[in-house]
Amino acid sequence: MLQPNSVNDNVFTRLLERDRPLLLDGGLATQLEAQGCDIGNELWSASLLQSDPDAIVQAHRAYIDAGAECLATASYQASRDGYAKNGLSNGDADKLMLLSVELAVRARTAAGSVAAIAASLGPYGAMLHDGSEYRGNYGVSSDTLRAFHEPRLRLFDGSEADVLALETIPSLQEAQVLAELLHSCKTPAWVSFSCRDHEHICDGTPLSDVASLFAAHPTVVAVGVNCTPPQYVPSLVRRLCAVLPGKHVVAYPNSGETYDADSNGWSGTVTPGDCAAAAVAWVAAGANIVGGCCRMGPEHIKAIGRSINETDP
Repeated sequence: MLQPNSVNDNVFTRLLERDRPLLLDGGLATQLEAQGCDIGNELWSASLLQSDPDAIVQAHRAYIDAGAECLATASYQASRDGYAKNGLSNGDADKLMLLSVELAVRARTAAGSVAAIAASLGPYGAMLHDGSEYRGNYGVSSDTLRAFHEPRLRLFDGSEADVLALETIPSLQEAQVLAELLHSCKTPAWVSFSCRDHEHICDGTPLSDVASLFAAHPTVVAVGVNCTPPQYVPSLVRRLCAVLPGKHVVAYPNSGETYDADSNGWSGTVTPGDCAAAAVAWVAAGANIVGGCCRMGPEHIKAIGRSINETDP
C-alpha cells in the first residue's frame, strides 16, 4: 500500500508508475463557492487560509470522496506579494502558504486516503488579479518574475508536498524563469500552460516550443495544460507527446465556460457527462494525468474518473 511522502519514497511518482491515468481533483474555488464561501477578493481561495481553514479541508474531502488521487493546495493565489497587500509580513505569508499543505494532509489523513499533495503555485498574473494569467503580457523583467517565484518554490520544496504544480503559465518568459529555478528543487514538479487555441499558449508562443524547455529537465516529471477550453486539449496533448517522449502529460482544462475578469464571473454550462466524455479523448491523445480546473467540481471529477477507468485496457 502506498504511504505518504518520505525521503526516499514519493506518493506522486509512485502513482505515475501504474498502468492507468492519475486522477486529479477539480477547481478548489469551485467547491469552496459551492460550500457558500465568499472568495471574491484578490487572494481568492487563499483568503480562507486565514478566515476559514476548515472549509478548505472540507473541500479537499469532497474531492477525495469523488475519487481524486491528487489534491492541489489552496495556494494558487498565495504569495508574499499578495499577502503584503493585506498587511502581512513575509513570515506570516510563509506560514499561511505552508498551512495550505498541512490542510491537504489533514484531509488526506482524516479520509484514510493516500492521495498525493500538489503544492499549487500560480503564475505572476494570478497575484495581479487582473486576468493576465490568460494573456501573459506582464510587462516586467525576468528578474521580477524570479524574485516572485523563488521564495515560494523554496518554501514548498521544503514542505510535505509530493509535487510542485506550476499552473496556468501563460508566457515563454515565465516558463524560462521557472525552468531555471526548478533545477534547484528536490521535489518533483509539473508545469502546465494556459492556452488560447489548439497550438499556442496565451502569449502566442507555440506550445511545442515552450514545452521543449523541459524535455531534459531533471525535476519536471510532467508537462501539460490547464485552465484551457477542453475542446483544444486533444490537439495540445498530442503536441506535448511529440516533443516530450520521456515525460508524463497532464491535462486539466476548465469546463469550457467563459470567464470575464472585469466582472469576476463565468457564463455557459458544461455537464459532468460532457467533461467525462471529453476526458476519454484526452487520455486517448496521450495524457496520463487528468482532472479539472475552473468550474469543474467533485461531480465532474467523479464522472471523469469513471469514464477513464472504464476505457482502460
